[in-house]
Amino acid sequence: MPSINIDGTNYDLDNMSQAAKGQLASLQFVERELQRLGSEAAVYQTAKVAYIKALKEALVPPDMLTAPGGDTLRLG
Repeated sequence: MPSINIDGTNYDLDNMSQAAKGQLASLQFVERELQRLGSEAAVYQTAKVAYIKALKEALVPPDMLTAPGGDTLRLG
């Protein structure tokens, strides 16, 4: 007998009304979408970091990338 636990109470899925099953399906859909969007947001955050790094590098004139004496400057 499959069941779902909500706030510490188990509910038998076989005995749920069609309305309750519809609400459960909607809840499961929303949970999947939130997970998908979270993963998508992580991809965008990674891209943002890469774009910021590339922008910083593009803003530094090429002759400023090497400090006097041959040391490399670190951007940070």
